Amino acid sequence: MSQSLVKNYLHIVFSTKYRQKLIDESIEDELYKYLGGTCNNLGCQAIKVGGHQDHVHILCLLSKNIALATFMGKLKANSSKWMKTHGEAYRNFYWQNGYGAFSVKTSEVDVVINYIANQKEHHKRKTFQDEYRAFLNSNQMEYDERYVWD
Repeated sequence: MSQSLVKNYLHIVFSTKYRQKLIDESIEDELYKYLGGTCNNLGCQAIKVGGHQDHVHILCLLSKNIALATFMGKLKANSSKWMKTHGEAYRNFYWQNGYGAFSVKTSEVDVVINYIANQKEHHKRKTFQDEYRAFLNSNQMEYDERYVWD
């Protein structure tokens, strides 16, 4: 085959360090736009970015030209630096060390878009930790609870 054809939808989830509620209404829209722009600049088309006070969700297409770990390192480092430039309240902003990345079937893309769009409503009923455990379990991922949170 002379071409490399790739279409990998990813639902990425990561939180603020120690799940601090630092993503407030005054910054969230700008942060989500910045994250989406950074995804696009790294060749990973952002489809939907959202989240809640202590975490973000990103649905994107992973480029065939960048490894997931490299992409995530650049995305988190750039956005953390960006947040720190937005006032004293964000001076000590950090993302958690890890992340979750889950493959999404093409037929499920709209479901994930709606899920990300409804984060505020969703988190009236479920904490981030419960949400994240549910993702890990539904994706049959093995994990050690001692190393999931930081």
